[in-house]
Amino acid sequence: MADRLSAREAIALLSDDFHQLPVAEGAYAPDGPLAWQGYDASRARATERTGEDESVVCGRARIDGAPAVLIAFEFCFLGGSLGERTGDRLEAAYTYARAHRLPVVSLVATGGSRMQEGMLALTQLQRVARQSALTRAAGLPQLAVLRDPTTGGGWATLGAGADVVLALPGVQVGFAGSRVRPPEADPAAYTAQAQLAAGAIDAVVRPQELRETVGLWLALLTAPSTEPAPPPPALGTSDRLPDTGWSAVQRARSPERPRAQAYLDAYFTRRSAIGGDRCGGTDDGMLCGFGFSSGSDSRSASGSGAGSGEHALGGRAIAYAAQTGTATRPAGYRTASRLIRLADRLGIPVLTLVDTPGAANDAEAERQGVGAAIAELFGAVATARTPLTTLLIGEGGSGGALALAAPGNTWATPDSYFSVIAPELAAAILKRPPEEAPGTADQLRVRPQDLVALGVVRGIVSGGAATSPPPPG
Repeated sequence: MADRLSAREAIALLSDDFHQLPVAEGAYAPDGPLAWQGYDASRARATERTGEDESVVCGRARIDGAPAVLIAFEFCFLGGSLGERTGDRLEAAYTYARAHRLPVVSLVATGGSRMQEGMLALTQLQRVARQSALTRAAGLPQLAVLRDPTTGGGWATLGAGADVVLALPGVQVGFAGSRVRPPEADPAAYTAQAQLAAGAIDAVVRPQELRETVGLWLALLTAPSTEPAPPPPALGTSDRLPDTGWSAVQRARSPERPRAQAYLDAYFTRRSAIGGDRCGGTDDGMLCGFGFSSGSDSRSASGSGAGSGEHALGGRAIAYAAQTGTATRPAGYRTASRLIRLADRLGIPVLTLVDTPGAANDAEAERQGVGAAIAELFGAVATARTPLTTLLIGEGGSGGALALAAPGNTWATPDSYFSVIAPELAAAILKRPPEEAPGTADQLRVRPQDLVALGVVRGIVSGGAATSPPPPG
């Protein structure tokens, strides 16, 4: 079990500049709305023990230079439970955040809804969900840091409902609290590590790294821009274009060809990853996150709540979704959709790197809804208002690759190809012998220069910063 920090100790991990918001609440009826005998005495003991008069502390803070509204749960106050007054304070904090255009950071440690207030306590979850939705619609980011424990309605609203979810090591995380789980339940399933593996949280962060990590996230998510991300320069060893379709395929499949990780390292000065599709899955073959671009042509971020990210860290904020050369799994497509929708809501441009032989087509992928996941990504790309830029860096295998490509703003490297289907599979479908696959590749016109001539991509990116379409042929 992780050490249980008090609300004030958790706040101190993030900020040395915290100012509590004023509280305006009416008096409780004796022993609360249900006249629960002894409830007033329990609250009084909780106040004496913790120094707090409710289970949440809300205020304005600066986190590594970035302003935010900070919500911290005090677990030792009736298990960090949510009651009517908790709802009052949470609603006030969210309202303040929207009025002042500030992101919301929640330090969650709760056992759920307060039994002594019955259904009135449970309905606070609807109240919190509405405030979160209004804040999301206002284009403001929400981050959650999960402390020990994070269970029940607090996990299902402030925790799992955040845009970026971080957790301290070893904490309990799950909808079911420790006293209400089935007796045969595996306790390891109710941990931050298990939730990370299941794609429900983005990262486990050590306490000493939390301030810097949250500060970076706030800088990244509060730096909108209307300018498209410039495509990265090609990282291959040669700008020479392939002579044949088959040579284009072979170059794209070469193990020596630079992959997504190299492109991201060259493109960004700093970046933070999101992980998981929030549906129980992860895919190492899809890298998603936000970063500050390192290119000299990066333009200034326009101002918003935090206003410090681009000036302090260099470059401008750009979201990225990058395939790593493997067959993309349903969780990968869903994670990319999540990334694009978040960037779209926050007004942050998106860079996608296409590199996959195609979508995973095994039985498990079908059971996980690969078709629906691809459809979701096509929809996210098609409806995005923020500018999208795509660079084809390797294989572009059918719809599993096209789903990640920006219509009208896709570029290619000399080491890439795009095809309606892999040449070998096309030959098989056409009942041609395997040795005719190279000739089929030529017929499919998969080379980068063919793609330009066909109008599928805008141009070919060289090893320099400039991009230009080559002559056809």
